[in-house]
Amino acid sequence: MRFKDKVVIVTGAAGGIGGAISTRFAAEGAQVIVTDMNGDGAKATVAQIAAEGGKARAFASDISAAEGCRAIVNDVIAVEGRIDVLCNNAGLNRRGNLLALTPEDWRLSFAVNIDAMFHLCQAALPHMIGAGGGAIINTASQWGLHPAPNHIAYNVTKAAVASFTQNLARDYAPDKIRVNAVCPGEIHTPMLEAGVKRSGRTIADLDRLVPFGRIGRPEEVAALVAFLASDEAAFMCGSLVEITGAQAVA
Repeated sequence: MRFKDKVVIVTGAAGGIGGAISTRFAAEGAQVIVTDMNGDGAKATVAQIAAEGGKARAFASDISAAEGCRAIVNDVIAVEGRIDVLCNNAGLNRRGNLLALTPEDWRLSFAVNIDAMFHLCQAALPHMIGAGGGAIINTASQWGLHPAPNHIAYNVTKAAVASFTQNLARDYAPDKIRVNAVCPGEIHTPMLEAGVKRSGRTIADLDRLVPFGRIGRPEEVAALVAFLASDEAAFMCGSLVEITGAQAVA
């Protein structure tokens, strides 16, 4: 119960890593605000949390627009009155090299993967500072640190997430705001399954590429996120933590 009476916002929480993060925080006592553009998916995550005895509510919002980001924070302050943890997890992956991408692919990748983080943090930080501290956990990627081929929009935006994390941590550590990022490798999510299907490979093919013997699970990323947000990681600030099973970039 590390997060008893804490209020946690998780974006991109209709499933996959975001759903697992939400479930983990709720299991440890948090009131979780499950946010996603997919309102039905967010409600499904909330229903799962409620079935397990946790506390959560759904909030549908399009964070590709600044107004959608501010709406989340404004609602949480109005209803819960505080924000203890912000998990910027939402992201999308427009695959392809530069010549394969459209301007809209590029624009939307930045809007969701990095611009939303800017708007959400800018809205939430004053409340965290006023409360004497808080934790922000961003979902970056192993590919933001070590680019994979033919994913330039995703790689560049996730590299920006890593830099944003370290800059924000440096600026707001004096205010006791701890900012860290997780950098997952291959994790078994709906996004990954869709990519595997397009490539003609299988999950077993990906498993064989990982020295640990398999790709990761959303619950394993969620456990790391919960640790970074907890008091057990009190001196971790500005860290980019890879969780890859020792896999090099595929």
